Amino acid sequence: MDKYLHDFVTYIRLQKNYSVHTVEAYKRDLSQFIGFMRIKSNDEAAGLDFFSRQVIREYLYVLSNSGLTRKSIGRKLATLKSFGRFLVTEGIIDKSPAGEIKTPKIEKKEPVFLSEAEIQRTMTSPLANDLTSYRDRAILEFFYGTGIRLAELCGLNTDSIDYHEHVIRVLGKGNKERIVPVGRMALDAVKSYLPWRNKQLTECGVLSENALFVNRRGGRLGRRSIQAAVTKHLKIVSEKEHLSPHVLRHTFATHMLDKGADLRAVQELLGHSTLSTTQIYTHVTMDRLIKAYRQAHPRA
Repeated sequence: MDKYLHDFVTYIRLQKNYSVHTVEAYKRDLSQFIGFMRIKSNDEAAGLDFFSRQVIREYLYVLSNSGLTRKSIGRKLATLKSFGRFLVTEGIIDKSPAGEIKTPKIEKKEPVFLSEAEIQRTMTSPLANDLTSYRDRAILEFFYGTGIRLAELCGLNTDSIDYHEHVIRVLGKGNKERIVPVGRMALDAVKSYLPWRNKQLTECGVLSENALFVNRRGGRLGRRSIQAAVTKHLKIVSEKEHLSPHVLRHTFATHMLDKGADLRAVQELLGHSTLSTTQIYTHVTMDRLIKAYRQAHPRA
């Protein structure tokens, strides 16, 4: 099974062009299932005989009793479905045992987003005279001003920004590059941050570093550090749960649609491959419109 795992990971990385994070997630999920197969068979060399519909169902049952959400279980099943299709395509098996197993229904939750007042308080709080404060402000402005993902912001370089055209170049899911407009406030925040960045790189002796957002050692700021910084600042202005960089992405999309932006334009800006993914934000705006109508119209 280890060989099939290796071949599958190579396939989705090179042929399917999946991102590094997606490849790691698939590898982790498949490795976990292979571990279950070995326990089930009591054999470290358990092969494809145990990649069966029955074993997969037992695996999903164990996962459901372990406290995992339906969304997480659905993702792990999606990995097995993808692995099964790969084995069929390669002629290793005739039919995927995961193909006919239904994905658990996931309860759709409305995305958490901030109000315009909360955003205003976030972006106008006093700044300390240091690298961290100016860097964090630029990060917050970029998330809200562009709607890009955490991984996309983490991967930004200094040459990713076109200050003349007011756009940035980001590398999204599946290593797909797209051009995203960026507002004046976000650009101004970056311009205020850059002298602090350059000073830090000079002190660390790493002037060749091209990452836009850097840590105190002069290296690229990591995903966890960005997430922790954003969560810290959002908790100051909001009591909502699950505050994270993704909340600013939700807020970007919701505010755009509230102001009359076209749904397909928002889809392009967010880098969604399908319109249905973007449509979750229309439920939010429609609920608010209906509420406003019922409160204001005399015959509602």
